[in-house]
Amino acid sequence: MNPLNDWMQRIRDRLLRRGESKRDGDVPVRDWVSTSAGQPTQIQGYDGLLVWVTLLLMALGLLMVYSASIAMPDNPRFANYLPTHFLTRHIFSIGVALLAGVVTVQIPIAFWERTAPWLFVAALLLLVIVLIPHIGKGVNGARRWLPLGVMNFQPSELAKVAMAMYAASYMMRKMDVKENFFRAVWPMAVALAVVGVLLLAEPDMGAFMVIAAIAMGILFLGGVNGRMFFLIVCVLVGAFVLMITFSDFRRERIFAYLNPWDDKYASGKAYQLTHSLIALGRGEWLGQGLGSSVEKLHYLPEAHTDFLLAVIGEELGFVGVALVIVAFFWLSRRLFHIGRQAIALDRVFAGLYAQGIGIWMGGQAFINMGVNLGALPTKGLTLPLMSFGGSAILMNAVALAVALRVDIENRQMMRGGRA
Repeated sequence: MNPLNDWMQRIRDRLLRRGESKRDGDVPVRDWVSTSAGQPTQIQGYDGLLVWVTLLLMALGLLMVYSASIAMPDNPRFANYLPTHFLTRHIFSIGVALLAGVVTVQIPIAFWERTAPWLFVAALLLLVIVLIPHIGKGVNGARRWLPLGVMNFQPSELAKVAMAMYAASYMMRKMDVKENFFRAVWPMAVALAVVGVLLLAEPDMGAFMVIAAIAMGILFLGGVNGRMFFLIVCVLVGAFVLMITFSDFRRERIFAYLNPWDDKYASGKAYQLTHSLIALGRGEWLGQGLGSSVEKLHYLPEAHTDFLLAVIGEELGFVGVALVIVAFFWLSRRLFHIGRQAIALDRVFAGLYAQGIGIWMGGQAFINMGVNLGALPTKGLTLPLMSFGGSAILMNAVALAVALRVDIENRQMMRGGRA
């Protein structure tokens, strides 16, 4: 056979197969997908780079938690602890989180779509239970944890995952009325208000800010009218302003943030911020070297949790902080890309959920970094995937595992199969 005729016959056969696939209602078979960079990439079973970036952030977090906490037994408060106490607990937390992630990634998205409202109700119940005396555990005046023996579980972390799923499910069910403000928005507004009341009772304003950002982001991405969205944002901003205005504690934090070096605040409300800035200043470009932080030696409180980035800056310098920022930027961008892909395949719940998790990871990392760098007022928010905290690491891994499952099902559909 003539080579040209043979080539033309293969083209005709391929087009015929695509036409039959479309008539059968399946997605056309493709052996590549376009990435955000415009270059084709081979479809694999899962997004390996997403997994590796997540694992590398966890590994760096483990290393820095050990470095930030190794000197804590010198403090009389932790005199009975071994130097490796926080290291071993963090290793255990990461192990549990990875196991939970491996199990979660096996569960189809259709299951989460069906159970999203019930998961949200369960999160609300846990937020109520944690406020009950002698059940919820209080630390420094905040009641945020449920003691489970092997770890202290923080219901607000589950509420972040539950809100992402509930908001995605809600927008999918309300697609036909999203132009009607009251019918489309008020149930979601009530749900967010209930969560806000419970979280502010703990109090945990930082978690409420993240959950509000997740809910608002999914409403916007789901197609809520722009004027409605602007109105909701104004209401939320007004609510935050009122909370700060009528709370002496929060108002003092704002004043301390605006002038941290004032003698009135430097040894009080701005103590953490000033020492975080000193740590970052000492790091310069390349840092003082791993393990060489001075601020972690009982000068900077919560160095292994909320202010882990300051220790990274002091020991690894600008380069280390920049790498962490780039990693979180890439992670958030990749989650948004997975979400857009799912929506293009008419999987609205999966797509909005993945983008909601992108808002969570990027937004919480942005707030934590802003606090450490003095760009935002001090809030009790950890650095996702990195800071010490069992329930935070666990729910981060579960949330990303569900997003990875979204990507896996996207790839299955682009191969011509079904999710």
